[in-house]
Amino acid sequence: MSNTQNVFIFRFRTIFLFVITSAISALGFLWPFLVTTRSSNIEKLFLWSAVPIALAVLIVEISNRRLDAKSVALLGVLAGIASVLRPLGAGVAGIEPMWFLLILSARVFGSGFGFVLGVLSLFVSAFITGGFGPWLAYQMFAAGWIGFLAGSIPQRFFRFKIRGRVEIALLTLYAIFAAMFFGLLMDLQFWPWAVGSQTQLSYIPGGPISDNVHRYLVFHFTSSMAWDVPRAIFTSALTIIAGPAILFTLRRAHRKAAFVAPIEFGDLAGRTIERVKAQTGQI
Repeated sequence: MSNTQNVFIFRFRTIFLFVITSAISALGFLWPFLVTTRSSNIEKLFLWSAVPIALAVLIVEISNRRLDAKSVALLGVLAGIASVLRPLGAGVAGIEPMWFLLILSARVFGSGFGFVLGVLSLFVSAFITGGFGPWLAYQMFAAGWIGFLAGSIPQRFFRFKIRGRVEIALLTLYAIFAAMFFGLLMDLQFWPWAVGSQTQLSYIPGGPISDNVHRYLVFHFTSSMAWDVPRAIFTSALTIIAGPAILFTLRRAHRKAAFVAPIEFGDLAGRTIERVKAQTGQI
């Protein structure tokens, strides 16, 4: 089998697992609008399936050589730092310093790295905070999505690299979006059980989707802004203040470590073939 075929198989396998992981996590978040009865079976199935599939993504990333030993070591270091940063805010009004580090790391190392870093950071932080529960799988995949989207922000605008103040402004806007997005997703797993069954904001098992969506949105905007807005302000402020220095440090580490390839889900075929040719002396 040729190198091109191997690269295609590796790439297809990783993308396939990522799509399956995202689909399962999406079902886990959206189940209140999809099921007809109040049941915890779907939530349990999601919780039991989420962590093994996330670990499968990591294993595939390592096996297809998009994460070499240096990348795995850096992933462990950043996940450890992020997990320690998370409880520093003591859960006060949604202030969690880890998010800006996740966004900046994903920006430098790519969407695949950002996804795995987000998942692992929340998993490791659960050991520190004792935060194991049905909510953990939701937090892990919400963080994974945030990391993936941060790594997917374009590096160039036509021929111009996005750097300097423009890059910081772009990441600041994304930090605000990510903070709000995380709150929106977390309320989805909390809302069906939060307000009982006899209020105007209660989840209606088997009710019309439009009614449940309306009730959820009212619940979210009346109960979560005290958490989401401070999280957005704090994360964006850290991005503005520390972003340039952190980006410089991470990019310098990337160059010094001489990773075998960009750590992302994107097209790797061309670069892999060039690397193989260089190693065999064909170019």
